[in-house]
Amino acid sequence: MRESSFGCYFRFLRHAWLLILPGILGCATPDTWHDIEAKYEDAESRSDFEPVDSNRVPRAVWSGDEPLPGIKDGSVSLSLEQAVMTALQRNRELAAEQFRPVTAGTFELLERGRYDPELFAEATYAEETASETARSTGERFTVEGKDEEARAGIRQALPLGTELEASAAWIRSTSDRTPEQQEAYLGLEVTQALLEGFGPAVNLVDIRLAMLESEASRFELKGFTETLVADVETAYWRYVLAGEQIAIFEESLDIARRQLDEVEQRIEVGSLPRNAAAAARAEVARRDQALIEARSAWASARLRLLRLVHASGAASDGLHIEAISQPRTDTDPLTGLEERVALAEQSRPDLQEARLRLASSRLEVVRTRNGLLPRLDVFIRMGKTGYAESFGDSFSNIDDDTYEFSAGLTLRADLGNRSAKARDIAARATAEQAEAAIENLAHLVRLDVRLAWNEVERTRQQIQASAVTRELQEQTLKAERERFEVGASTPLLLAQAQRDLLVSQLAEVESIVLYRIALVELYRAEGSLLERRGISIQP
Repeated sequence: MRESSFGCYFRFLRHAWLLILPGILGCATPDTWHDIEAKYEDAESRSDFEPVDSNRVPRAVWSGDEPLPGIKDGSVSLSLEQAVMTALQRNRELAAEQFRPVTAGTFELLERGRYDPELFAEATYAEETASETARSTGERFTVEGKDEEARAGIRQALPLGTELEASAAWIRSTSDRTPEQQEAYLGLEVTQALLEGFGPAVNLVDIRLAMLESEASRFELKGFTETLVADVETAYWRYVLAGEQIAIFEESLDIARRQLDEVEQRIEVGSLPRNAAAAARAEVARRDQALIEARSAWASARLRLLRLVHASGAASDGLHIEAISQPRTDTDPLTGLEERVALAEQSRPDLQEARLRLASSRLEVVRTRNGLLPRLDVFIRMGKTGYAESFGDSFSNIDDDTYEFSAGLTLRADLGNRSAKARDIAARATAEQAEAAIENLAHLVRLDVRLAWNEVERTRQQIQASAVTRELQEQTLKAERERFEVGASTPLLLAQAQRDLLVSQLAEVESIVLYRIALVELYRAEGSLLERRGISIQP
């Protein structure tokens, strides 16, 4: 007895829940799977970077050899803050580095695109001429037939390891031996991974890796920007130091020349012997030589600073920079060394990037561990078919009591599984190596902060000590000059006293500048330089 349409539909719906349930669980995009993934977060050990909200890094805009704004008569006034901001806006290397986070962000979109629904359609046409033999009469006859088929549908992969496919098809068969038949078909197919490839923990690995790579690229950009800012400030202060040294050498050369004139006048009046001028002339030559070296160092410092702020080129190579920021600053003793070490362990971009690389390595272990399992999939196919001699009637008859249902399992397993085992061993070794590298890097970070702290303290104390030395050398020179004027000293002793004062003056200026540079290195070592300068990286 033929089953009623109601009974057919009852059987169809009885199995449909097996298809509907995975669809309800999996039709959400990967963005909404965080609750399901929560238990896997500890394996990733993620470390988020929250940028400062104000004064974001301006995008570097490279403008060829366009000169710096504000140039007048071949000179430009530049403060330390202006030098830093100009470098952030115009530095060529920073302009190139800013593309890394953009590129890394696209990989996350690419991986998420794997779970976008896919539309598909296909059409086929086939002709056949065959020879057959009738069983009843033994007569051979020729059969000619044509088949046409059009199929369309939508399929989607889900983070559960599920693949869904819904399709509709139209099939037309004609033959010179049978009546024309047209067939309409609606089907639904579900395939679910049960071992390898099961669950969001492994299927979302690529998305997680792309997200970590995107975050790591931001830390990489932060580290590059921090280095650039430190280099600009260091170059600026070395340019200031070179200018101060030139001024000191020019003044000392002028003093040496006046001393030579005085010695020569005394020789002419006979108060000094003829050979007394040799020491004074040697001192003038020595000061002139030192001035040449100072001017060369100043020119090199100017070119380095121009390169960092991207003012180098045909229009700016001869540009004179007037540094208007002064290196003198408060020299109170620093406090909170251990707090600075703790800050470096949290804020250093290279350490944060290394932690993200470790999280990536652990995610690879999640993937390779799942790859050790055999592939076992369960599949379910359901469909409704309508038959008729015309296209329209075939779809009208699709509610007849015809249907199809099939389910089964597929198993694939590599004997020995050596490739998967090798990948898992390599992934675990890489994760352990990354963890050891982080421990070593953390130790180096703590060492960097302590060394930078020590350098700040050394230069801070040198400022006061060099000032005292300079004051004493001034008194010594004054006393030696007074002795020389009454004939109790020689030009050589006076030149030595002047030379000692010159050395103390240079040491005092250098200690002040080196203190500012040491502060910059300390802030970079603790990972706070950008925040202290009010700069943040755009997410």
